[in-house]
Amino acid sequence: MTQRGRLAEEFQRQRPHLQRVAYAVLGSLSEAEDVVQEAWLRLERQRDPEAIRDLRAWLTVVVGRLALDALESARARRERYVGPWLPEPLVGPAHLVAAGAPAAAGEDPADRLTLDESVSMALLVVLERLSPAERVAFVLHDVFGHTFEQTAEVTGRTPAAVRKLVQRARRHVQAGRPQRPATRQQHQQVALAFAAACTEGDLEQLIALLDRDVIWRTDGGGKVSAARQIHRGAGKVARAMLALAAHRPVQAAYLTDVNGAPGLVTRDSDGVLSVISLTLDAGRIVAIDIIRNPDKLIGVQAP
Repeated sequence: MTQRGRLAEEFQRQRPHLQRVAYAVLGSLSEAEDVVQEAWLRLERQRDPEAIRDLRAWLTVVVGRLALDALESARARRERYVGPWLPEPLVGPAHLVAAGAPAAAGEDPADRLTLDESVSMALLVVLERLSPAERVAFVLHDVFGHTFEQTAEVTGRTPAAVRKLVQRARRHVQAGRPQRPATRQQHQQVALAFAAACTEGDLEQLIALLDRDVIWRTDGGGKVSAARQIHRGAGKVARAMLALAAHRPVQAAYLTDVNGAPGLVTRDSDGVLSVISLTLDAGRIVAIDIIRNPDKLIGVQAP
């Protein structure tokens, strides 16, 4: 095997890790894949790549720096975004939970990224509140276990400065994460009950599933119809959701994994797909995040 062949083979072994890092920083699969591809090109341009003693660490630093640069430029674009901006979801195989169409399975995202809590929708939404440097420092140190020294290489700061970045980020993350998260079985039961309440127009049942201070965000990106304002409060959210469901009925609902937790994929009467992520705390839904922007659902096969 040629040197380039061996290098490509080793890079492919590292690719899942690199994609996870880039996705956690950027919240976008397409942008993460661009960053990882650029890292490969930079590796190819190395005069003596075999002199790199720890290829995984070298590539992580390169991907981290590229992702940091990409995030800083992405922030400006997201400020001009139409309506709420939500991360691009990782969607698993879908299983029919409401009548209207045959069951279908979407692309298995395990081929691209591993679905687990490290890239949960709840965490990614919280990370949007951090500065780019805080986000990169937290992702590398607390999510992926890199040392302060390794993280300092990416951020261009001292290890002591990185420690402070991580500490500030942790406070934001702890405040925004569920304090009493549900088990997978509980989460799935709530997702099914949520789908049933919305489909049947059951206001009382829907309110019973929601936390008093629930928040509802919809990302249509200006490409499809979507609420451009964030809704808060159980009664207000439930009534608005049922009014929307009556106006735009769901043709089929599918249970799936959304960033490692049970969620839903739906197709409504206007033919638009939606991916619904539910965040639970103490058994109730505290956040409903609905991604409808078709640019973010390219990898989701239509039921």
